[in-house]
Amino acid sequence: MLRIATRLHRIQPSPSSMAGQRARELRAQGRDIVGLTAGEPDFDTPEHIKEAARRAMAEGQTRYTDVGGTPALKEAVAHKFKTENGLAYAPNEIIVGTGAKQVIFNAVLCTVEAGDEVIVPAPYWVSYPDIVRLAGGTPVFAECAAAEGFKLTPGKLEQAISPRTRWLVLNSPNNPSGAAYTREELAALGEVLVRHPHVWVLTDDIYEHLLYDGKAFATLAQVVPALKERTLTINGVSKAYAMTGWRVGFGAGPAELIKAMVKLQSQSTSGTCSISQAAAHAALTGPQDFVTTSRQVFQQRRDVVVAALNDIPGIRCHRPDGAFYVFASCEALFGARTPAGQTIRNSNDWILHLLEAQNLAALQGSAYGIDTHFRISFAAGTDHLEEACRRIAAARAELSD
Repeated sequence: MLRIATRLHRIQPSPSSMAGQRARELRAQGRDIVGLTAGEPDFDTPEHIKEAARRAMAEGQTRYTDVGGTPALKEAVAHKFKTENGLAYAPNEIIVGTGAKQVIFNAVLCTVEAGDEVIVPAPYWVSYPDIVRLAGGTPVFAECAAAEGFKLTPGKLEQAISPRTRWLVLNSPNNPSGAAYTREELAALGEVLVRHPHVWVLTDDIYEHLLYDGKAFATLAQVVPALKERTLTINGVSKAYAMTGWRVGFGAGPAELIKAMVKLQSQSTSGTCSISQAAAHAALTGPQDFVTTSRQVFQQRRDVVVAALNDIPGIRCHRPDGAFYVFASCEALFGARTPAGQTIRNSNDWILHLLEAQNLAALQGSAYGIDTHFRISFAAGTDHLEEACRRIAAARAELSD
């Protein structure tokens, strides 16, 4: 009989991945499912990036690469960090992984042991806590209220730090809330972190280029240079360049940490796909007009969705600063009853009602650490989004208060 390692019992399957799979299964059964669970742009990868991949194949770039990334891509990553973020990194301070998730996984597994704590502001991307648990650590959740813009405050950060704290994970713009930290807010958090030199910082900047209303992006190592030597800055090409399936992410930080992460990666996946790395190089070094255009489209979609949801009695959502998600409150619906007599007690019940009553697939806020909310992605066409909002309104109208 197969015995599954006990470490696997510490984690759950990714809720977002499972929700997307469930929506596909229901469509295959003939149901008219409108899915708003996808954490990926609905645009195609720009043509010049695909052409770079075809060229790489034609030129025979189909062999193993250096574990930590090709020299050409690492040079492009260093240039990106220098020109866009004001951060200087040498090649031995950069790692390329099979998606930003692998880079995060590498960092946590290399540094976290039993008894260690990692501060995870809530709401959070679903994978952060389980990656920490898989490494044997304990996620310490710092709840960031909607009234505070879903952002970590210096006071809550101070309260969460203990002698066992190894990392703070900071995701801006945030999945699922879309909240983005200003330079001033990062500086205030930095003042706390400077007083606690044992705490390292993992900044997940994957949504950097999806920031709206003319807001300027900033990252912690840039704003507080004193923290650069204990900060791992993570980014990638998946969201900005519509390259989720190419699986390329990268991180930059102190050479000692990067060396350990490359060592771990050498015994897991080894180097990232050579063709994908060539494509990522083209993304970082080629024309950037796609980034601007797609950001404008996402902002327009955001405004459509926010306005439509705020017109539904009992649904309230703030206007996200970035990313492509709306994190809306459904708390006012708790206690209402469905036509079948079921009571809406939490975000899970509300999401189930949306799926069963209106064939609408979204994600429960409990998966992100805030059970009073639910997440929908606006990485879909406007007609699709308007139909989704109509279905949410219809599902709400079916409830009896």
